[in-house]
Amino acid sequence: MGSGQVTAPVASQSPEPYRFRGRRITVAGLGVSGVPAARALHGLGAHVTVVNDGDDERARAQAAELERLGITVRLGEQAASTLPEGTELVVTAPGWKPGKPLFAAAAQAGVPVWGDVELAWRLRGPDAPPWLAVTGTNGKTTTVRMLASILEAAGLRTAAVGNIGVSLLDAVLGDEHYDVLAVELSSYQLHWSSSLRAHSAAVLNLAPDHLDWHGSMEAYAADKGRVYEGNRVACVYNAADKATEDLVREADVEEGCRAVGFTLGTPGPSQLGVVDGILVDRAFVEDRHRNAQELAEVADVDPPAPHNIANALAAAALARAYGVPAAAVRDGLRAFTPDAHRIAHVADVDGVSWVDDSKATNTHAAQASLAAYESIVWIAGGLAKGATFDELVASAAKRLRAVVLIGADRALIREALARHAPEVPVVDLDRTDTGAMLQAVQEARRLARPGDTVLLAPACASMDMFANYNRRGEAFARAVRELGA
Repeated sequence: MGSGQVTAPVASQSPEPYRFRGRRITVAGLGVSGVPAARALHGLGAHVTVVNDGDDERARAQAAELERLGITVRLGEQAASTLPEGTELVVTAPGWKPGKPLFAAAAQAGVPVWGDVELAWRLRGPDAPPWLAVTGTNGKTTTVRMLASILEAAGLRTAAVGNIGVSLLDAVLGDEHYDVLAVELSSYQLHWSSSLRAHSAAVLNLAPDHLDWHGSMEAYAADKGRVYEGNRVACVYNAADKATEDLVREADVEEGCRAVGFTLGTPGPSQLGVVDGILVDRAFVEDRHRNAQELAEVADVDPPAPHNIANALAAAALARAYGVPAAAVRDGLRAFTPDAHRIAHVADVDGVSWVDDSKATNTHAAQASLAAYESIVWIAGGLAKGATFDELVASAAKRLRAVVLIGADRALIREALARHAPEVPVVDLDRTDTGAMLQAVQEARRLARPGDTVLLAPACASMDMFANYNRRGEAFARAVRELGA
């Protein structure tokens, strides 16, 4: 990695143009990415066929909408497994697993497969804004939103896009002109991206997740590492997570691109870190071996939990790589409001703090959440997605006053508690209906003492009991508010 000081943004680069007009393109999957992709390709003059394995009411409504535009749609498992005749390119929704028969057929026919991110990258114009990209197992959305807030504080026209809910295709093809984009990328999206070249990128952390999709931890990490390929200014890594630094070492980047670490401790040269409650920069300063730039106070980060401070440092590193002044980092962090269900304080009732971190849908996220409090009544459980819980429980055992378990795979957590925290009281609620959350809150209130934190950090997905983690968090908050009524 290079070590030159960044003084100005670097112009974006585009891959060789792809001619869409007249091409026969198959879009795999309807939904938030497939429908915009089909429309965009149709508008560019391609002959578009959409295949979708679902054939429910929603899919049929989306199909009818596209068919009115002249787009062919084929629904059902058989249609989604068959490569339409004459297909020259497949554009897939990010969630489609690589092992799908459609992709095997494409590979056999020599047909390339792109994701929606790859398509958006290829559709960028010559004056397109550069991308500051963020991936990692946990913290992506928060970091991207922090980054966008910092960029806005610097007076830049920007948007938080990608896996965050705003379509990259909409950002690329819309009328709004941006100076720079803050881009969240999932491992699924990166798997299907080959030509993406970010201005700068960060991998926040790596922990086992989505292994049923990727097939192995090695494949998952390799897909995350794609975000560094071709970076031009900075590859930002987590100094506390060696795997992220290893990905930087393995990346093929442009000459002069630098490795920039972030740490919760005192930073070394080419790092951002924390000194006496101050976020400081020793990467994007003159004479970084002797100098450091104050960026913000830890108190400017909301909430100031350790993992969220790490998110703020990663966001600051990307912003500084783009040339943003230190004052904008401070102002952007102060202006940032965290999303709901991310270590969100719900209420204080009888001296007990109640915190909703329903977004902690895996063990890595839950471990970070549990590390933020000293004495915890932990509400956990749901769908484990193949996870194991020994490391999580062992790391948190000394902080646990009690545990309330809910959800389909709660036995896995109960067994880990028996092995690593046998003295901790456990209430096992043998139910998976949505009303179980009210009972869980009532049990947690009985177990908690003044000064404790009751923490919903399930370490599991929510779909066994709730439509999504938002609904789970809302049920928790609703039950807590009933306590204080």
